[in-house]
Amino acid sequence: MLRTVLAIVVGVIAAMAVILMLELIGMLLFPLPPGTPLASEADLAALVAASPIGKKIWVVMGWALGSFAGAWIAAKVARQRGLIAASAVALLIIAGTVMNAVNIPHPLWMNALGVLLPLPMAWLAARLARPHAV
Repeated sequence: MLRTVLAIVVGVIAAMAVILMLELIGMLLFPLPPGTPLASEADLAALVAASPIGKKIWVVMGWALGSFAGAWIAAKVARQRGLIAASAVALLIIAGTVMNAVNIPHPLWMNALGVLLPLPMAWLAARLARPHAV
């Protein structure tokens, strides 16, 4: 049980690191216009609304790849309960996506994919991490 909890914690940290890394790369690929204000949630909401479709797809891809990476690591660390640990990571990513959507409005398709993609990605990651155990 303790190993499973550790696996979930390590998986969430890995997922967040991947998401952050992809967000930083996204900032290089899709730089902010000079002088863009980011002082409030309203500023962030306006920025999301004005972002190009490529940036929005990049963000969703980050959520999906972060879920996959974190779930894969969780499944590897957990050993016996790999699918449980991977699913827990995905559920926490979904919770973060929902909290993000509540604070900063995103297009409906981004919110839907942010909720729908993590669990299948976690299942796939668990299968690849421990193909004989799942």
